Amino acid sequence: MKKIVLLIVGILVIVLVVLIFNTVMLSSKQVVTERLEKVELPNDVFENLSKGIQYQTISYSEEAIPDSTAFLGFHRFLEKTFPLTHAKLSLEKINDYSLLYTWKGSDSSKKPIILLSHQDVVPVDEPTLNAWEAAPFEGVISETDIIGRGAMDDKSTLIGLLEAVELLLEESFVPTQTIYLAFGHDEEVGGANGAAAMAKHLKAQGVQALMTLDEGGFLGEDLIPGIKQPVAMVNLAEKGFASFRLIVQTTGGHSSAPPRENTIGMLAQAIVDLENNQLPYKLVEPINYQVSYMGAELPFFKKVAFANPWLFKEPILEALNAHTTTAPTIIDGGIKNNVIPTVAEATINFRILPGETLESVKKHIESTISDKIKVEPVGFLTNPSPVSSIDSEGFKILEKTIRGMFPNSIVVPGLLGGGTDSRYFYELSDDVYRFYPIRLTPETMTRFHGIDEKINKENYQEIIAFSYHLIKNFN
Repeated sequence: MKKIVLLIVGILVIVLVVLIFNTVMLSSKQVVTERLEKVELPNDVFENLSKGIQYQTISYSEEAIPDSTAFLGFHRFLEKTFPLTHAKLSLEKINDYSLLYTWKGSDSSKKPIILLSHQDVVPVDEPTLNAWEAAPFEGVISETDIIGRGAMDDKSTLIGLLEAVELLLEESFVPTQTIYLAFGHDEEVGGANGAAAMAKHLKAQGVQALMTLDEGGFLGEDLIPGIKQPVAMVNLAEKGFASFRLIVQTTGGHSSAPPRENTIGMLAQAIVDLENNQLPYKLVEPINYQVSYMGAELPFFKKVAFANPWLFKEPILEALNAHTTTAPTIIDGGIKNNVIPTVAEATINFRILPGETLESVKKHIESTISDKIKVEPVGFLTNPSPVSSIDSEGFKILEKTIRGMFPNSIVVPGLLGGGTDSRYFYELSDDVYRFYPIRLTPETMTRFHGIDEKINKENYQEIIAFSYHLIKNFN
C-alpha cells in the first residue's frame, strides 16, 4: 500500500514539475518595434465615409440582381472623392460591379500584394429601425461616431484604404511592388460573382502575390478574461461553410390517428440527434498558434492551462469554439393543425473546422440521423481554407505594422468562424490574412450585421493610418 501511495505521489510531483516547466517556457511571442509616426489626415475623412454609407449597396440573396443605381452611384462617388487614385491607378470593372484597381510597382521582380474589401452590406430589419441612433443609410456623423450600415462591415475599410492611397499619392509615393485593391460587390452572399471572378481574372494574368489581406480580424478589447491589452486577432484561416437540408417524406394522415413515425417528429428527432452528437473539439492549426500566443500573455494560473493543452485541452478548445459547429436555421412543414404533413424539412448550417470537409460533415449527418431522412446540400458551400504561415514575410510586416501602430497590443494568430472574400485568393497568393484594426468590445460585437452599426471616429482614423503604414512598410 505504501508503495502505491509513493508511486501516486511521485506521478503527481512529475506532473506538477511538467506543468510548471511548460508554463515557464511559454514566453511572449510579441515582436519589439518602433512606434510609427502619426499620420496627418484631411479634415473630410468622416464626411467621405458618411457619404459612402448613404449608397444602399445591399446584397439580399445569391439570386438577387444588384441595384445598379446604388452600386454605380457609389462608383461615381469614389471617382469624385479620390481623383488621384482614379488618375494614377488603373481600374477594371469585373462583372459590372466589382472594382479591381492596379497600382503599378517600380520593381516587377517583387511579388505584389492584394488588399481586399467589399462594397455590399446586409439589409436592415425594418422592426429594428427605432433602436438605431440614426437612420441606417443617412450616414449621420455624431460627436463620437459615424453611424450607418457598412460603417463597420465593410465600407470603413474600403474607403479607409482609398483615403490612405490618395494620401500616399499626394506625397508622390510609388510602391516598389504592385498593389491590387480588390473590392467585391457580393461578399455578403458568398462572393461568387465578385471576389471569385476577380481572383480568376488575376490568376489568368499570371499573378502570384506575396500576401492577400482582407477583413475578418480585429482589435479586441475586454474580450479575453485575464488580458487587459487590446488583442490584435490576425486570422490565418477561416472555417468552411455548408448547409444541409433534412427532408422527411411520409404518407401523412389525420392528426386524430397519428402514425408511430410522425413526419415532424422524425425531423425533430434528427435535429436533436445532431445537436447532441456534434463533431469533436480539436487542437488543429491555427488554434495551436492562438493557444500559445494568447497563453503567453495570461496571468500565471491561467497560463498554466494554455501552456499544457495536453491536460487542459477540453475547456480551452470549448472557449475557442474549436470544432465544427451545428446550427439549425430553417424549419418548414405542415399546412393545417389537424393534418400530419407528408413533407417536412429543416436546414442545418455547419461552420467546418480545418481538417474536416464538406464530405466528412455529410457523412457525419447521415451516420447520426435516421436513414429514412434524405440529406442534401443547399446553397453556398465551401471547405475550410488553408492555413497561412506565421513565418512569412507578409505576416512579419503585418505584425510589425500592428505593433508599431498599437505598441500595447498583443498580436494573436487565429481562426475565423465566419467567411470572407479572401477564401478565393489562396491559389494566387502565398499567404492570406484577415485583419484591419476595427476595435471590438463585448458591446460593439453585436453591431456587426446588427442594430445601430457605427464606428468611432478615432478608430476610423486608425484604420486609415494603419493602411497607410502597411503599404509603406512593404516598401
